[in-house]
Amino acid sequence: MKILMVNKFLHPNGGSETYIFKLGDYLKKIGHSVEYFGMEHEGRIVSNSAGMYTEDMDFHTSSKLRKLTYPFKTIYSKDAEKKITAVLNSFEPDVVHLNNFNYQLTPSIIYAVKKFEKKAGKKIKILYTAHDYQLVCPNHMMMDNGGNICEDCADGKYFNCTKKGCIHSSKAKSLIGTLEATLYSAMKTYRYIDCVICPSEFMKTKIELNPTLKGKAIALHNFIDEVEKSDILKKDYVLYFGRYSAEKGIKTILKTQGIRYVFAGAGELEKEIDSNPGIENVGFKTGEELRELISGAVCSVYPSVWYENCPFSVMESIMYGTPVIGADIGGIPELIDDGKTGFLFEAGNEKALEKAITKITTNPALAKKMSESCLDTKFDTVDEYTEKYLKIIEDL
Repeated sequence: MKILMVNKFLHPNGGSETYIFKLGDYLKKIGHSVEYFGMEHEGRIVSNSAGMYTEDMDFHTSSKLRKLTYPFKTIYSKDAEKKITAVLNSFEPDVVHLNNFNYQLTPSIIYAVKKFEKKAGKKIKILYTAHDYQLVCPNHMMMDNGGNICEDCADGKYFNCTKKGCIHSSKAKSLIGTLEATLYSAMKTYRYIDCVICPSEFMKTKIELNPTLKGKAIALHNFIDEVEKSDILKKDYVLYFGRYSAEKGIKTILKTQGIRYVFAGAGELEKEIDSNPGIENVGFKTGEELRELISGAVCSVYPSVWYENCPFSVMESIMYGTPVIGADIGGIPELIDDGKTGFLFEAGNEKALEKAITKITTNPALAKKMSESCLDTKFDTVDEYTEKYLKIIEDL
């Protein structure tokens, strides 16, 4: 089978890129043909046979002159339509698997696929993996400009995005997001997507708020690499690892008292973290250093205040035998067996977080029992995930 992976970034950039690269590699390993389409970038690590990619649109570092043209290109990209058509003609895929495509690639690529399908005289199956809530919320996070959970646009009233300035606190950018969402809702563009793979049951319920996608969503938790199970001496710190940003619940942690934290990551709240005497900030870590930090923690915390989908950090912590104290929001509760592999607490409630952490840190027997439960927990590996993924395609 020939599968065209579509994602705006074709270089290592985040969770969606990790997903498409690992899934694509495994699909190739078991005999399928996989090519990629997205933006050109000096760090690009995957390719297509036509050698066609769109220009790299960087909303943060591009010149003012180039940025002037972006509002038009983020709604409908003729460049993306033209170049993916060349890739479709060259590769002739059976499946087009969409990932993050809004703004940089735009839904123009969906129309290109449908035109190619007609020309080729065969059905092209279109899958979409939802890495966020873009298809129901213009700012993709279901949070308003004040950092509060918001579902005001979920019923199609996308003008609320502009009204609240939800995209980068900018009325202008929010207006573009509103126009984009309104246009494709009116055109019912997403009816051409055959199946939406959602990394959590929670996300499935939100994606299906878009009436065009009702009945097309399937929940399938992310895969994670198998890890080597080993006995590592637990130390007396509580670990947070990930991005230092408001939606991750960092401010909830900063309000807790009497807990020794180690933080591993980077982000805009670094100054606040460094000024807290109860936190040791070791910076961004990967590989063996991160593995040792996770394995050595008595527990880890994942206190997000936004609708997380299926965070790798929670799964990774549990795989290494470290219980997770996670917020009861989004897809997090689907990953933590409350009372066995960690505890759930009310998102944003620092007292509840403090209480849950203390339960583990002051009870070595409980901590040991929870660690053992974590090591017994099973998540899908890429081969198991791919088997389910191929069954989804077969059933379309």
